[in-house]
Amino acid sequence: MITRSIYEVLPTSYLILGSSTIALNQETIAVSLALVVFILGAKIYNMRSQNRRTDPSRKRKHGMLPIAIYDFVPFIYILSSMLFFRFANSALVSSVGIALLCYALYILMQRANYRKHLQPLNHKLF
Repeated sequence: MITRSIYEVLPTSYLILGSSTIALNQETIAVSLALVVFILGAKIYNMRSQNRRTDPSRKRKHGMLPIAIYDFVPFIYILSSMLFFRFANSALVSSVGIALLCYALYILMQRANYRKHLQPLNHKLF
């Protein structure tokens, strides 16, 4: 078994490793493998996020996007921003990448805020 501190950080480290390799590396095979690591990290993060939802399913708002695409929207923004950074040849393109990255992190923070397990109270019998 992995300790909880390492277990909780793994998907985030996969995302950071994959996105930084996509943005900084020029080798095709490295970028391809980084894309696989990024997608698997996003999938693991989404699976954990869905498991930690505390709101009842009947109270959830249904949008226009299918749930499978909606769950990956922040990761699509992160991937897009990394591609902007990789192919940036002007300050404007880099600024768009920074804006996309900030918005994706905002969405992830909002989702993390709403997906926390409530801890049961420890009631003593005596």
